[in-house]
Amino acid sequence: CCYKNLVDLGLELSFPERNSSLILVRKVPMCFMEREANELRRKRQPITKSIVEELIQEQIELVQTTGGARGTLPLTFLKVLASQACHGAIKFNEHLTLEESCGLIEALSSCKLPFQCAHGRPSMLPLADIDHLQQEEQPKPNLARLRKMVRAWQLFGK
Repeated sequence: CCYKNLVDLGLELSFPERNSSLILVRKVPMCFMEREANELRRKRQPITKSIVEELIQEQIELVQTTGGARGTLPLTFLKVLASQACHGAIKFNEHLTLEESCGLIEALSSCKLPFQCAHGRPSMLPLADIDHLQQEEQPKPNLARLRKMVRAWQLFGK
């Protein structure tokens, strides 16, 4: 009932025996194979079969609940793509050049949600020395001056 939707999503299936529940998967979307390769590189169990089963089940439920109306990208794809995005991300304590850092900030500035990953976890943390704020004899940071310095760096620092 949802064969056409699955083909449109890049999943090619065949049914070798008419009255059997056996399904032969001939082709899967590339992002599924990339996810599988990542798992195998990390010496984990293969996952493509479970992802394909999840996608088929999701499409069957969609047909049952909506009568076959198609929506956005299936949740199964979103989960696979979110996982790939996080695995390829820059990790804490990785060294970046000044150019890479500037490119990253520029790319993040065009994102709708630049402060979280595809799973909703924080993607960056402010790094500031706030220990001295607890001691009264040292002055508090001058935020107005810091803003001016950042603005000057943006205008003239590149």
